[in-house]
Amino acid sequence: MRVLGIDPGIARMGFGFIDKTGHKLAPVQYGCIETAAGTSQEIRLKQIYEASCELLERYKPDTVAVEKLFFSKNVTNAFSVGQARGVFMLAAAQRGLRIAEYTPMQVKQAVVGYGGAEKKQIQEMVKMLLKLAAIPKPDDVADALAVAICHAHSLVLNERMNGVNRQ
Repeated sequence: MRVLGIDPGIARMGFGFIDKTGHKLAPVQYGCIETAAGTSQEIRLKQIYEASCELLERYKPDTVAVEKLFFSKNVTNAFSVGQARGVFMLAAAQRGLRIAEYTPMQVKQAVVGYGGAEKKQIQEMVKMLLKLAAIPKPDDVADALAVAICHAHSLVLNERMNGVNRQ
């Protein structure tokens, strides 16, 4: 099963495709969709939409997971990120893909085993779990891969709860 994880952003949207075969996870492709500062919001959203469509068509995920927004002090930034997140979700929904959403705490719990894990711990676990030579950069990429890993682990739990893959 191919899983796509998304770390939403307007300037940089991290993405990570992984394949889940049984209990094994393997990286397929990862990176960022980037838009330039100073470009109008509608053009940036169009660029994110078009790049999202291209990625979805090229790598054909079976399922998608997106990190839920965490509102902090910068509400303006949160709205922009929310719009970018929505544009990606539209592209996925148009292809009939189911979208799972996870909070940052859920992602940390699934990847590290502790909901209060530090960013460096998550990055190291992503590197280890996917057998990568180095921590993916920028941080948005490692975060997207962590979201994909979280969803892959969730799929395993759901299979067990539904009696699939019993040994």
